[in-house]
Amino acid sequence: MAKVFEGEKRVFTTGNEVAAWAAVAAGAEMMFGYPITPQNEIMHYWTRLAPKHDKRFLQTEDEISAGFTTCGAVQAGRKAFTATAGPGNVIMQEPFGMAEAMRLPIVAIIQQRGGPSSGTVIYSQQEVTLTAYGGNGEGYRIVYSTATHQEIYDYVIKAFNTAWKYRFPTFILGDGYQAKMREPLIMYNPEDRGIEMVPAEPMVGLPGTIGVDREAQHRCNIYSLEEELYEVVLKFDEEFNRIAPEIVEHEQSYCDDADVLVVSHGVVSRAALDAVEILRDKGIKAGYFRPITLRPFPGEALNQASQSAKQVLVVESAMGQLMKLAKQEMYQNPKPMVGLFRPALGIVADEIVNKVKTMI
Repeated sequence: MAKVFEGEKRVFTTGNEVAAWAAVAAGAEMMFGYPITPQNEIMHYWTRLAPKHDKRFLQTEDEISAGFTTCGAVQAGRKAFTATAGPGNVIMQEPFGMAEAMRLPIVAIIQQRGGPSSGTVIYSQQEVTLTAYGGNGEGYRIVYSTATHQEIYDYVIKAFNTAWKYRFPTFILGDGYQAKMREPLIMYNPEDRGIEMVPAEPMVGLPGTIGVDREAQHRCNIYSLEEELYEVVLKFDEEFNRIAPEIVEHEQSYCDDADVLVVSHGVVSRAALDAVEILRDKGIKAGYFRPITLRPFPGEALNQASQSAKQVLVVESAMGQLMKLAKQEMYQNPKPMVGLFRPALGIVADEIVNKVKTMI
């Protein structure tokens, strides 16, 4: 794969442009998409980059077509991806569900916006449940929640490797603020940092004769017998749980002696960490925990981080979607859990500081 940059490149740009550049650096070959705010510029920037780097793009007639064409391209052995938001994410749940059922390594970048339906086109964290457990499957997906532009770049690259290594659909969960705002980051060639990109491989049209030269490729999306589907789901469940420890990621600070553990994800984590450091300066023992993978969720790490805490504060721009994920992981470790919920609103450090003060 030809290098995209000569050395490293320090830039000041939007999250959507970062996502497009990262896909190029990761060796993505084609994008399928349909316009929807706030992810439109991922498509726009990709179409500018594509001719320069021998890439392809197709704007489909709607989001469901964008999802299914992405599924088709990866079966043909192409590194393909899509991007969407809000109602588009809802519509794409059918192809995402098929990718889950057929173990297709698609990559999707989700720039969250508020619902329902048209809702707000700017910002929210209201697509957590939808992205992690949407569709009619069991949520065998990998979901990275990014907090910075640098992470968008890093995790888009990682997403292509994760998807093709483990063959589960993989998502980058950003948001409208990250999509539109500008901040500095460093873009790089993965190989310059020792990152070996997992190659794409075709899943259909393989050479040889089934039963003679190779085994059949059973990628089924329709089951006539309930027992057949049952066996497949059990197999996927076992495989997903087996690989989860290799995938799960989190970050934490000041947890060893924390009286209040502040849990957040994505862009809100920036305010949460600032708040915890302000509280520490005031002599208040607050701790910081951030799941980077929402699926699989770092439940074991959360339970360990909360050992000393008397209370847990979950901060999110939604009405408890992150809290539900945390609660189901902490059911054997019951701690008073309080929410600071601001659906569709940004959250600043002072709000978190004031909330913790009322708790203690």
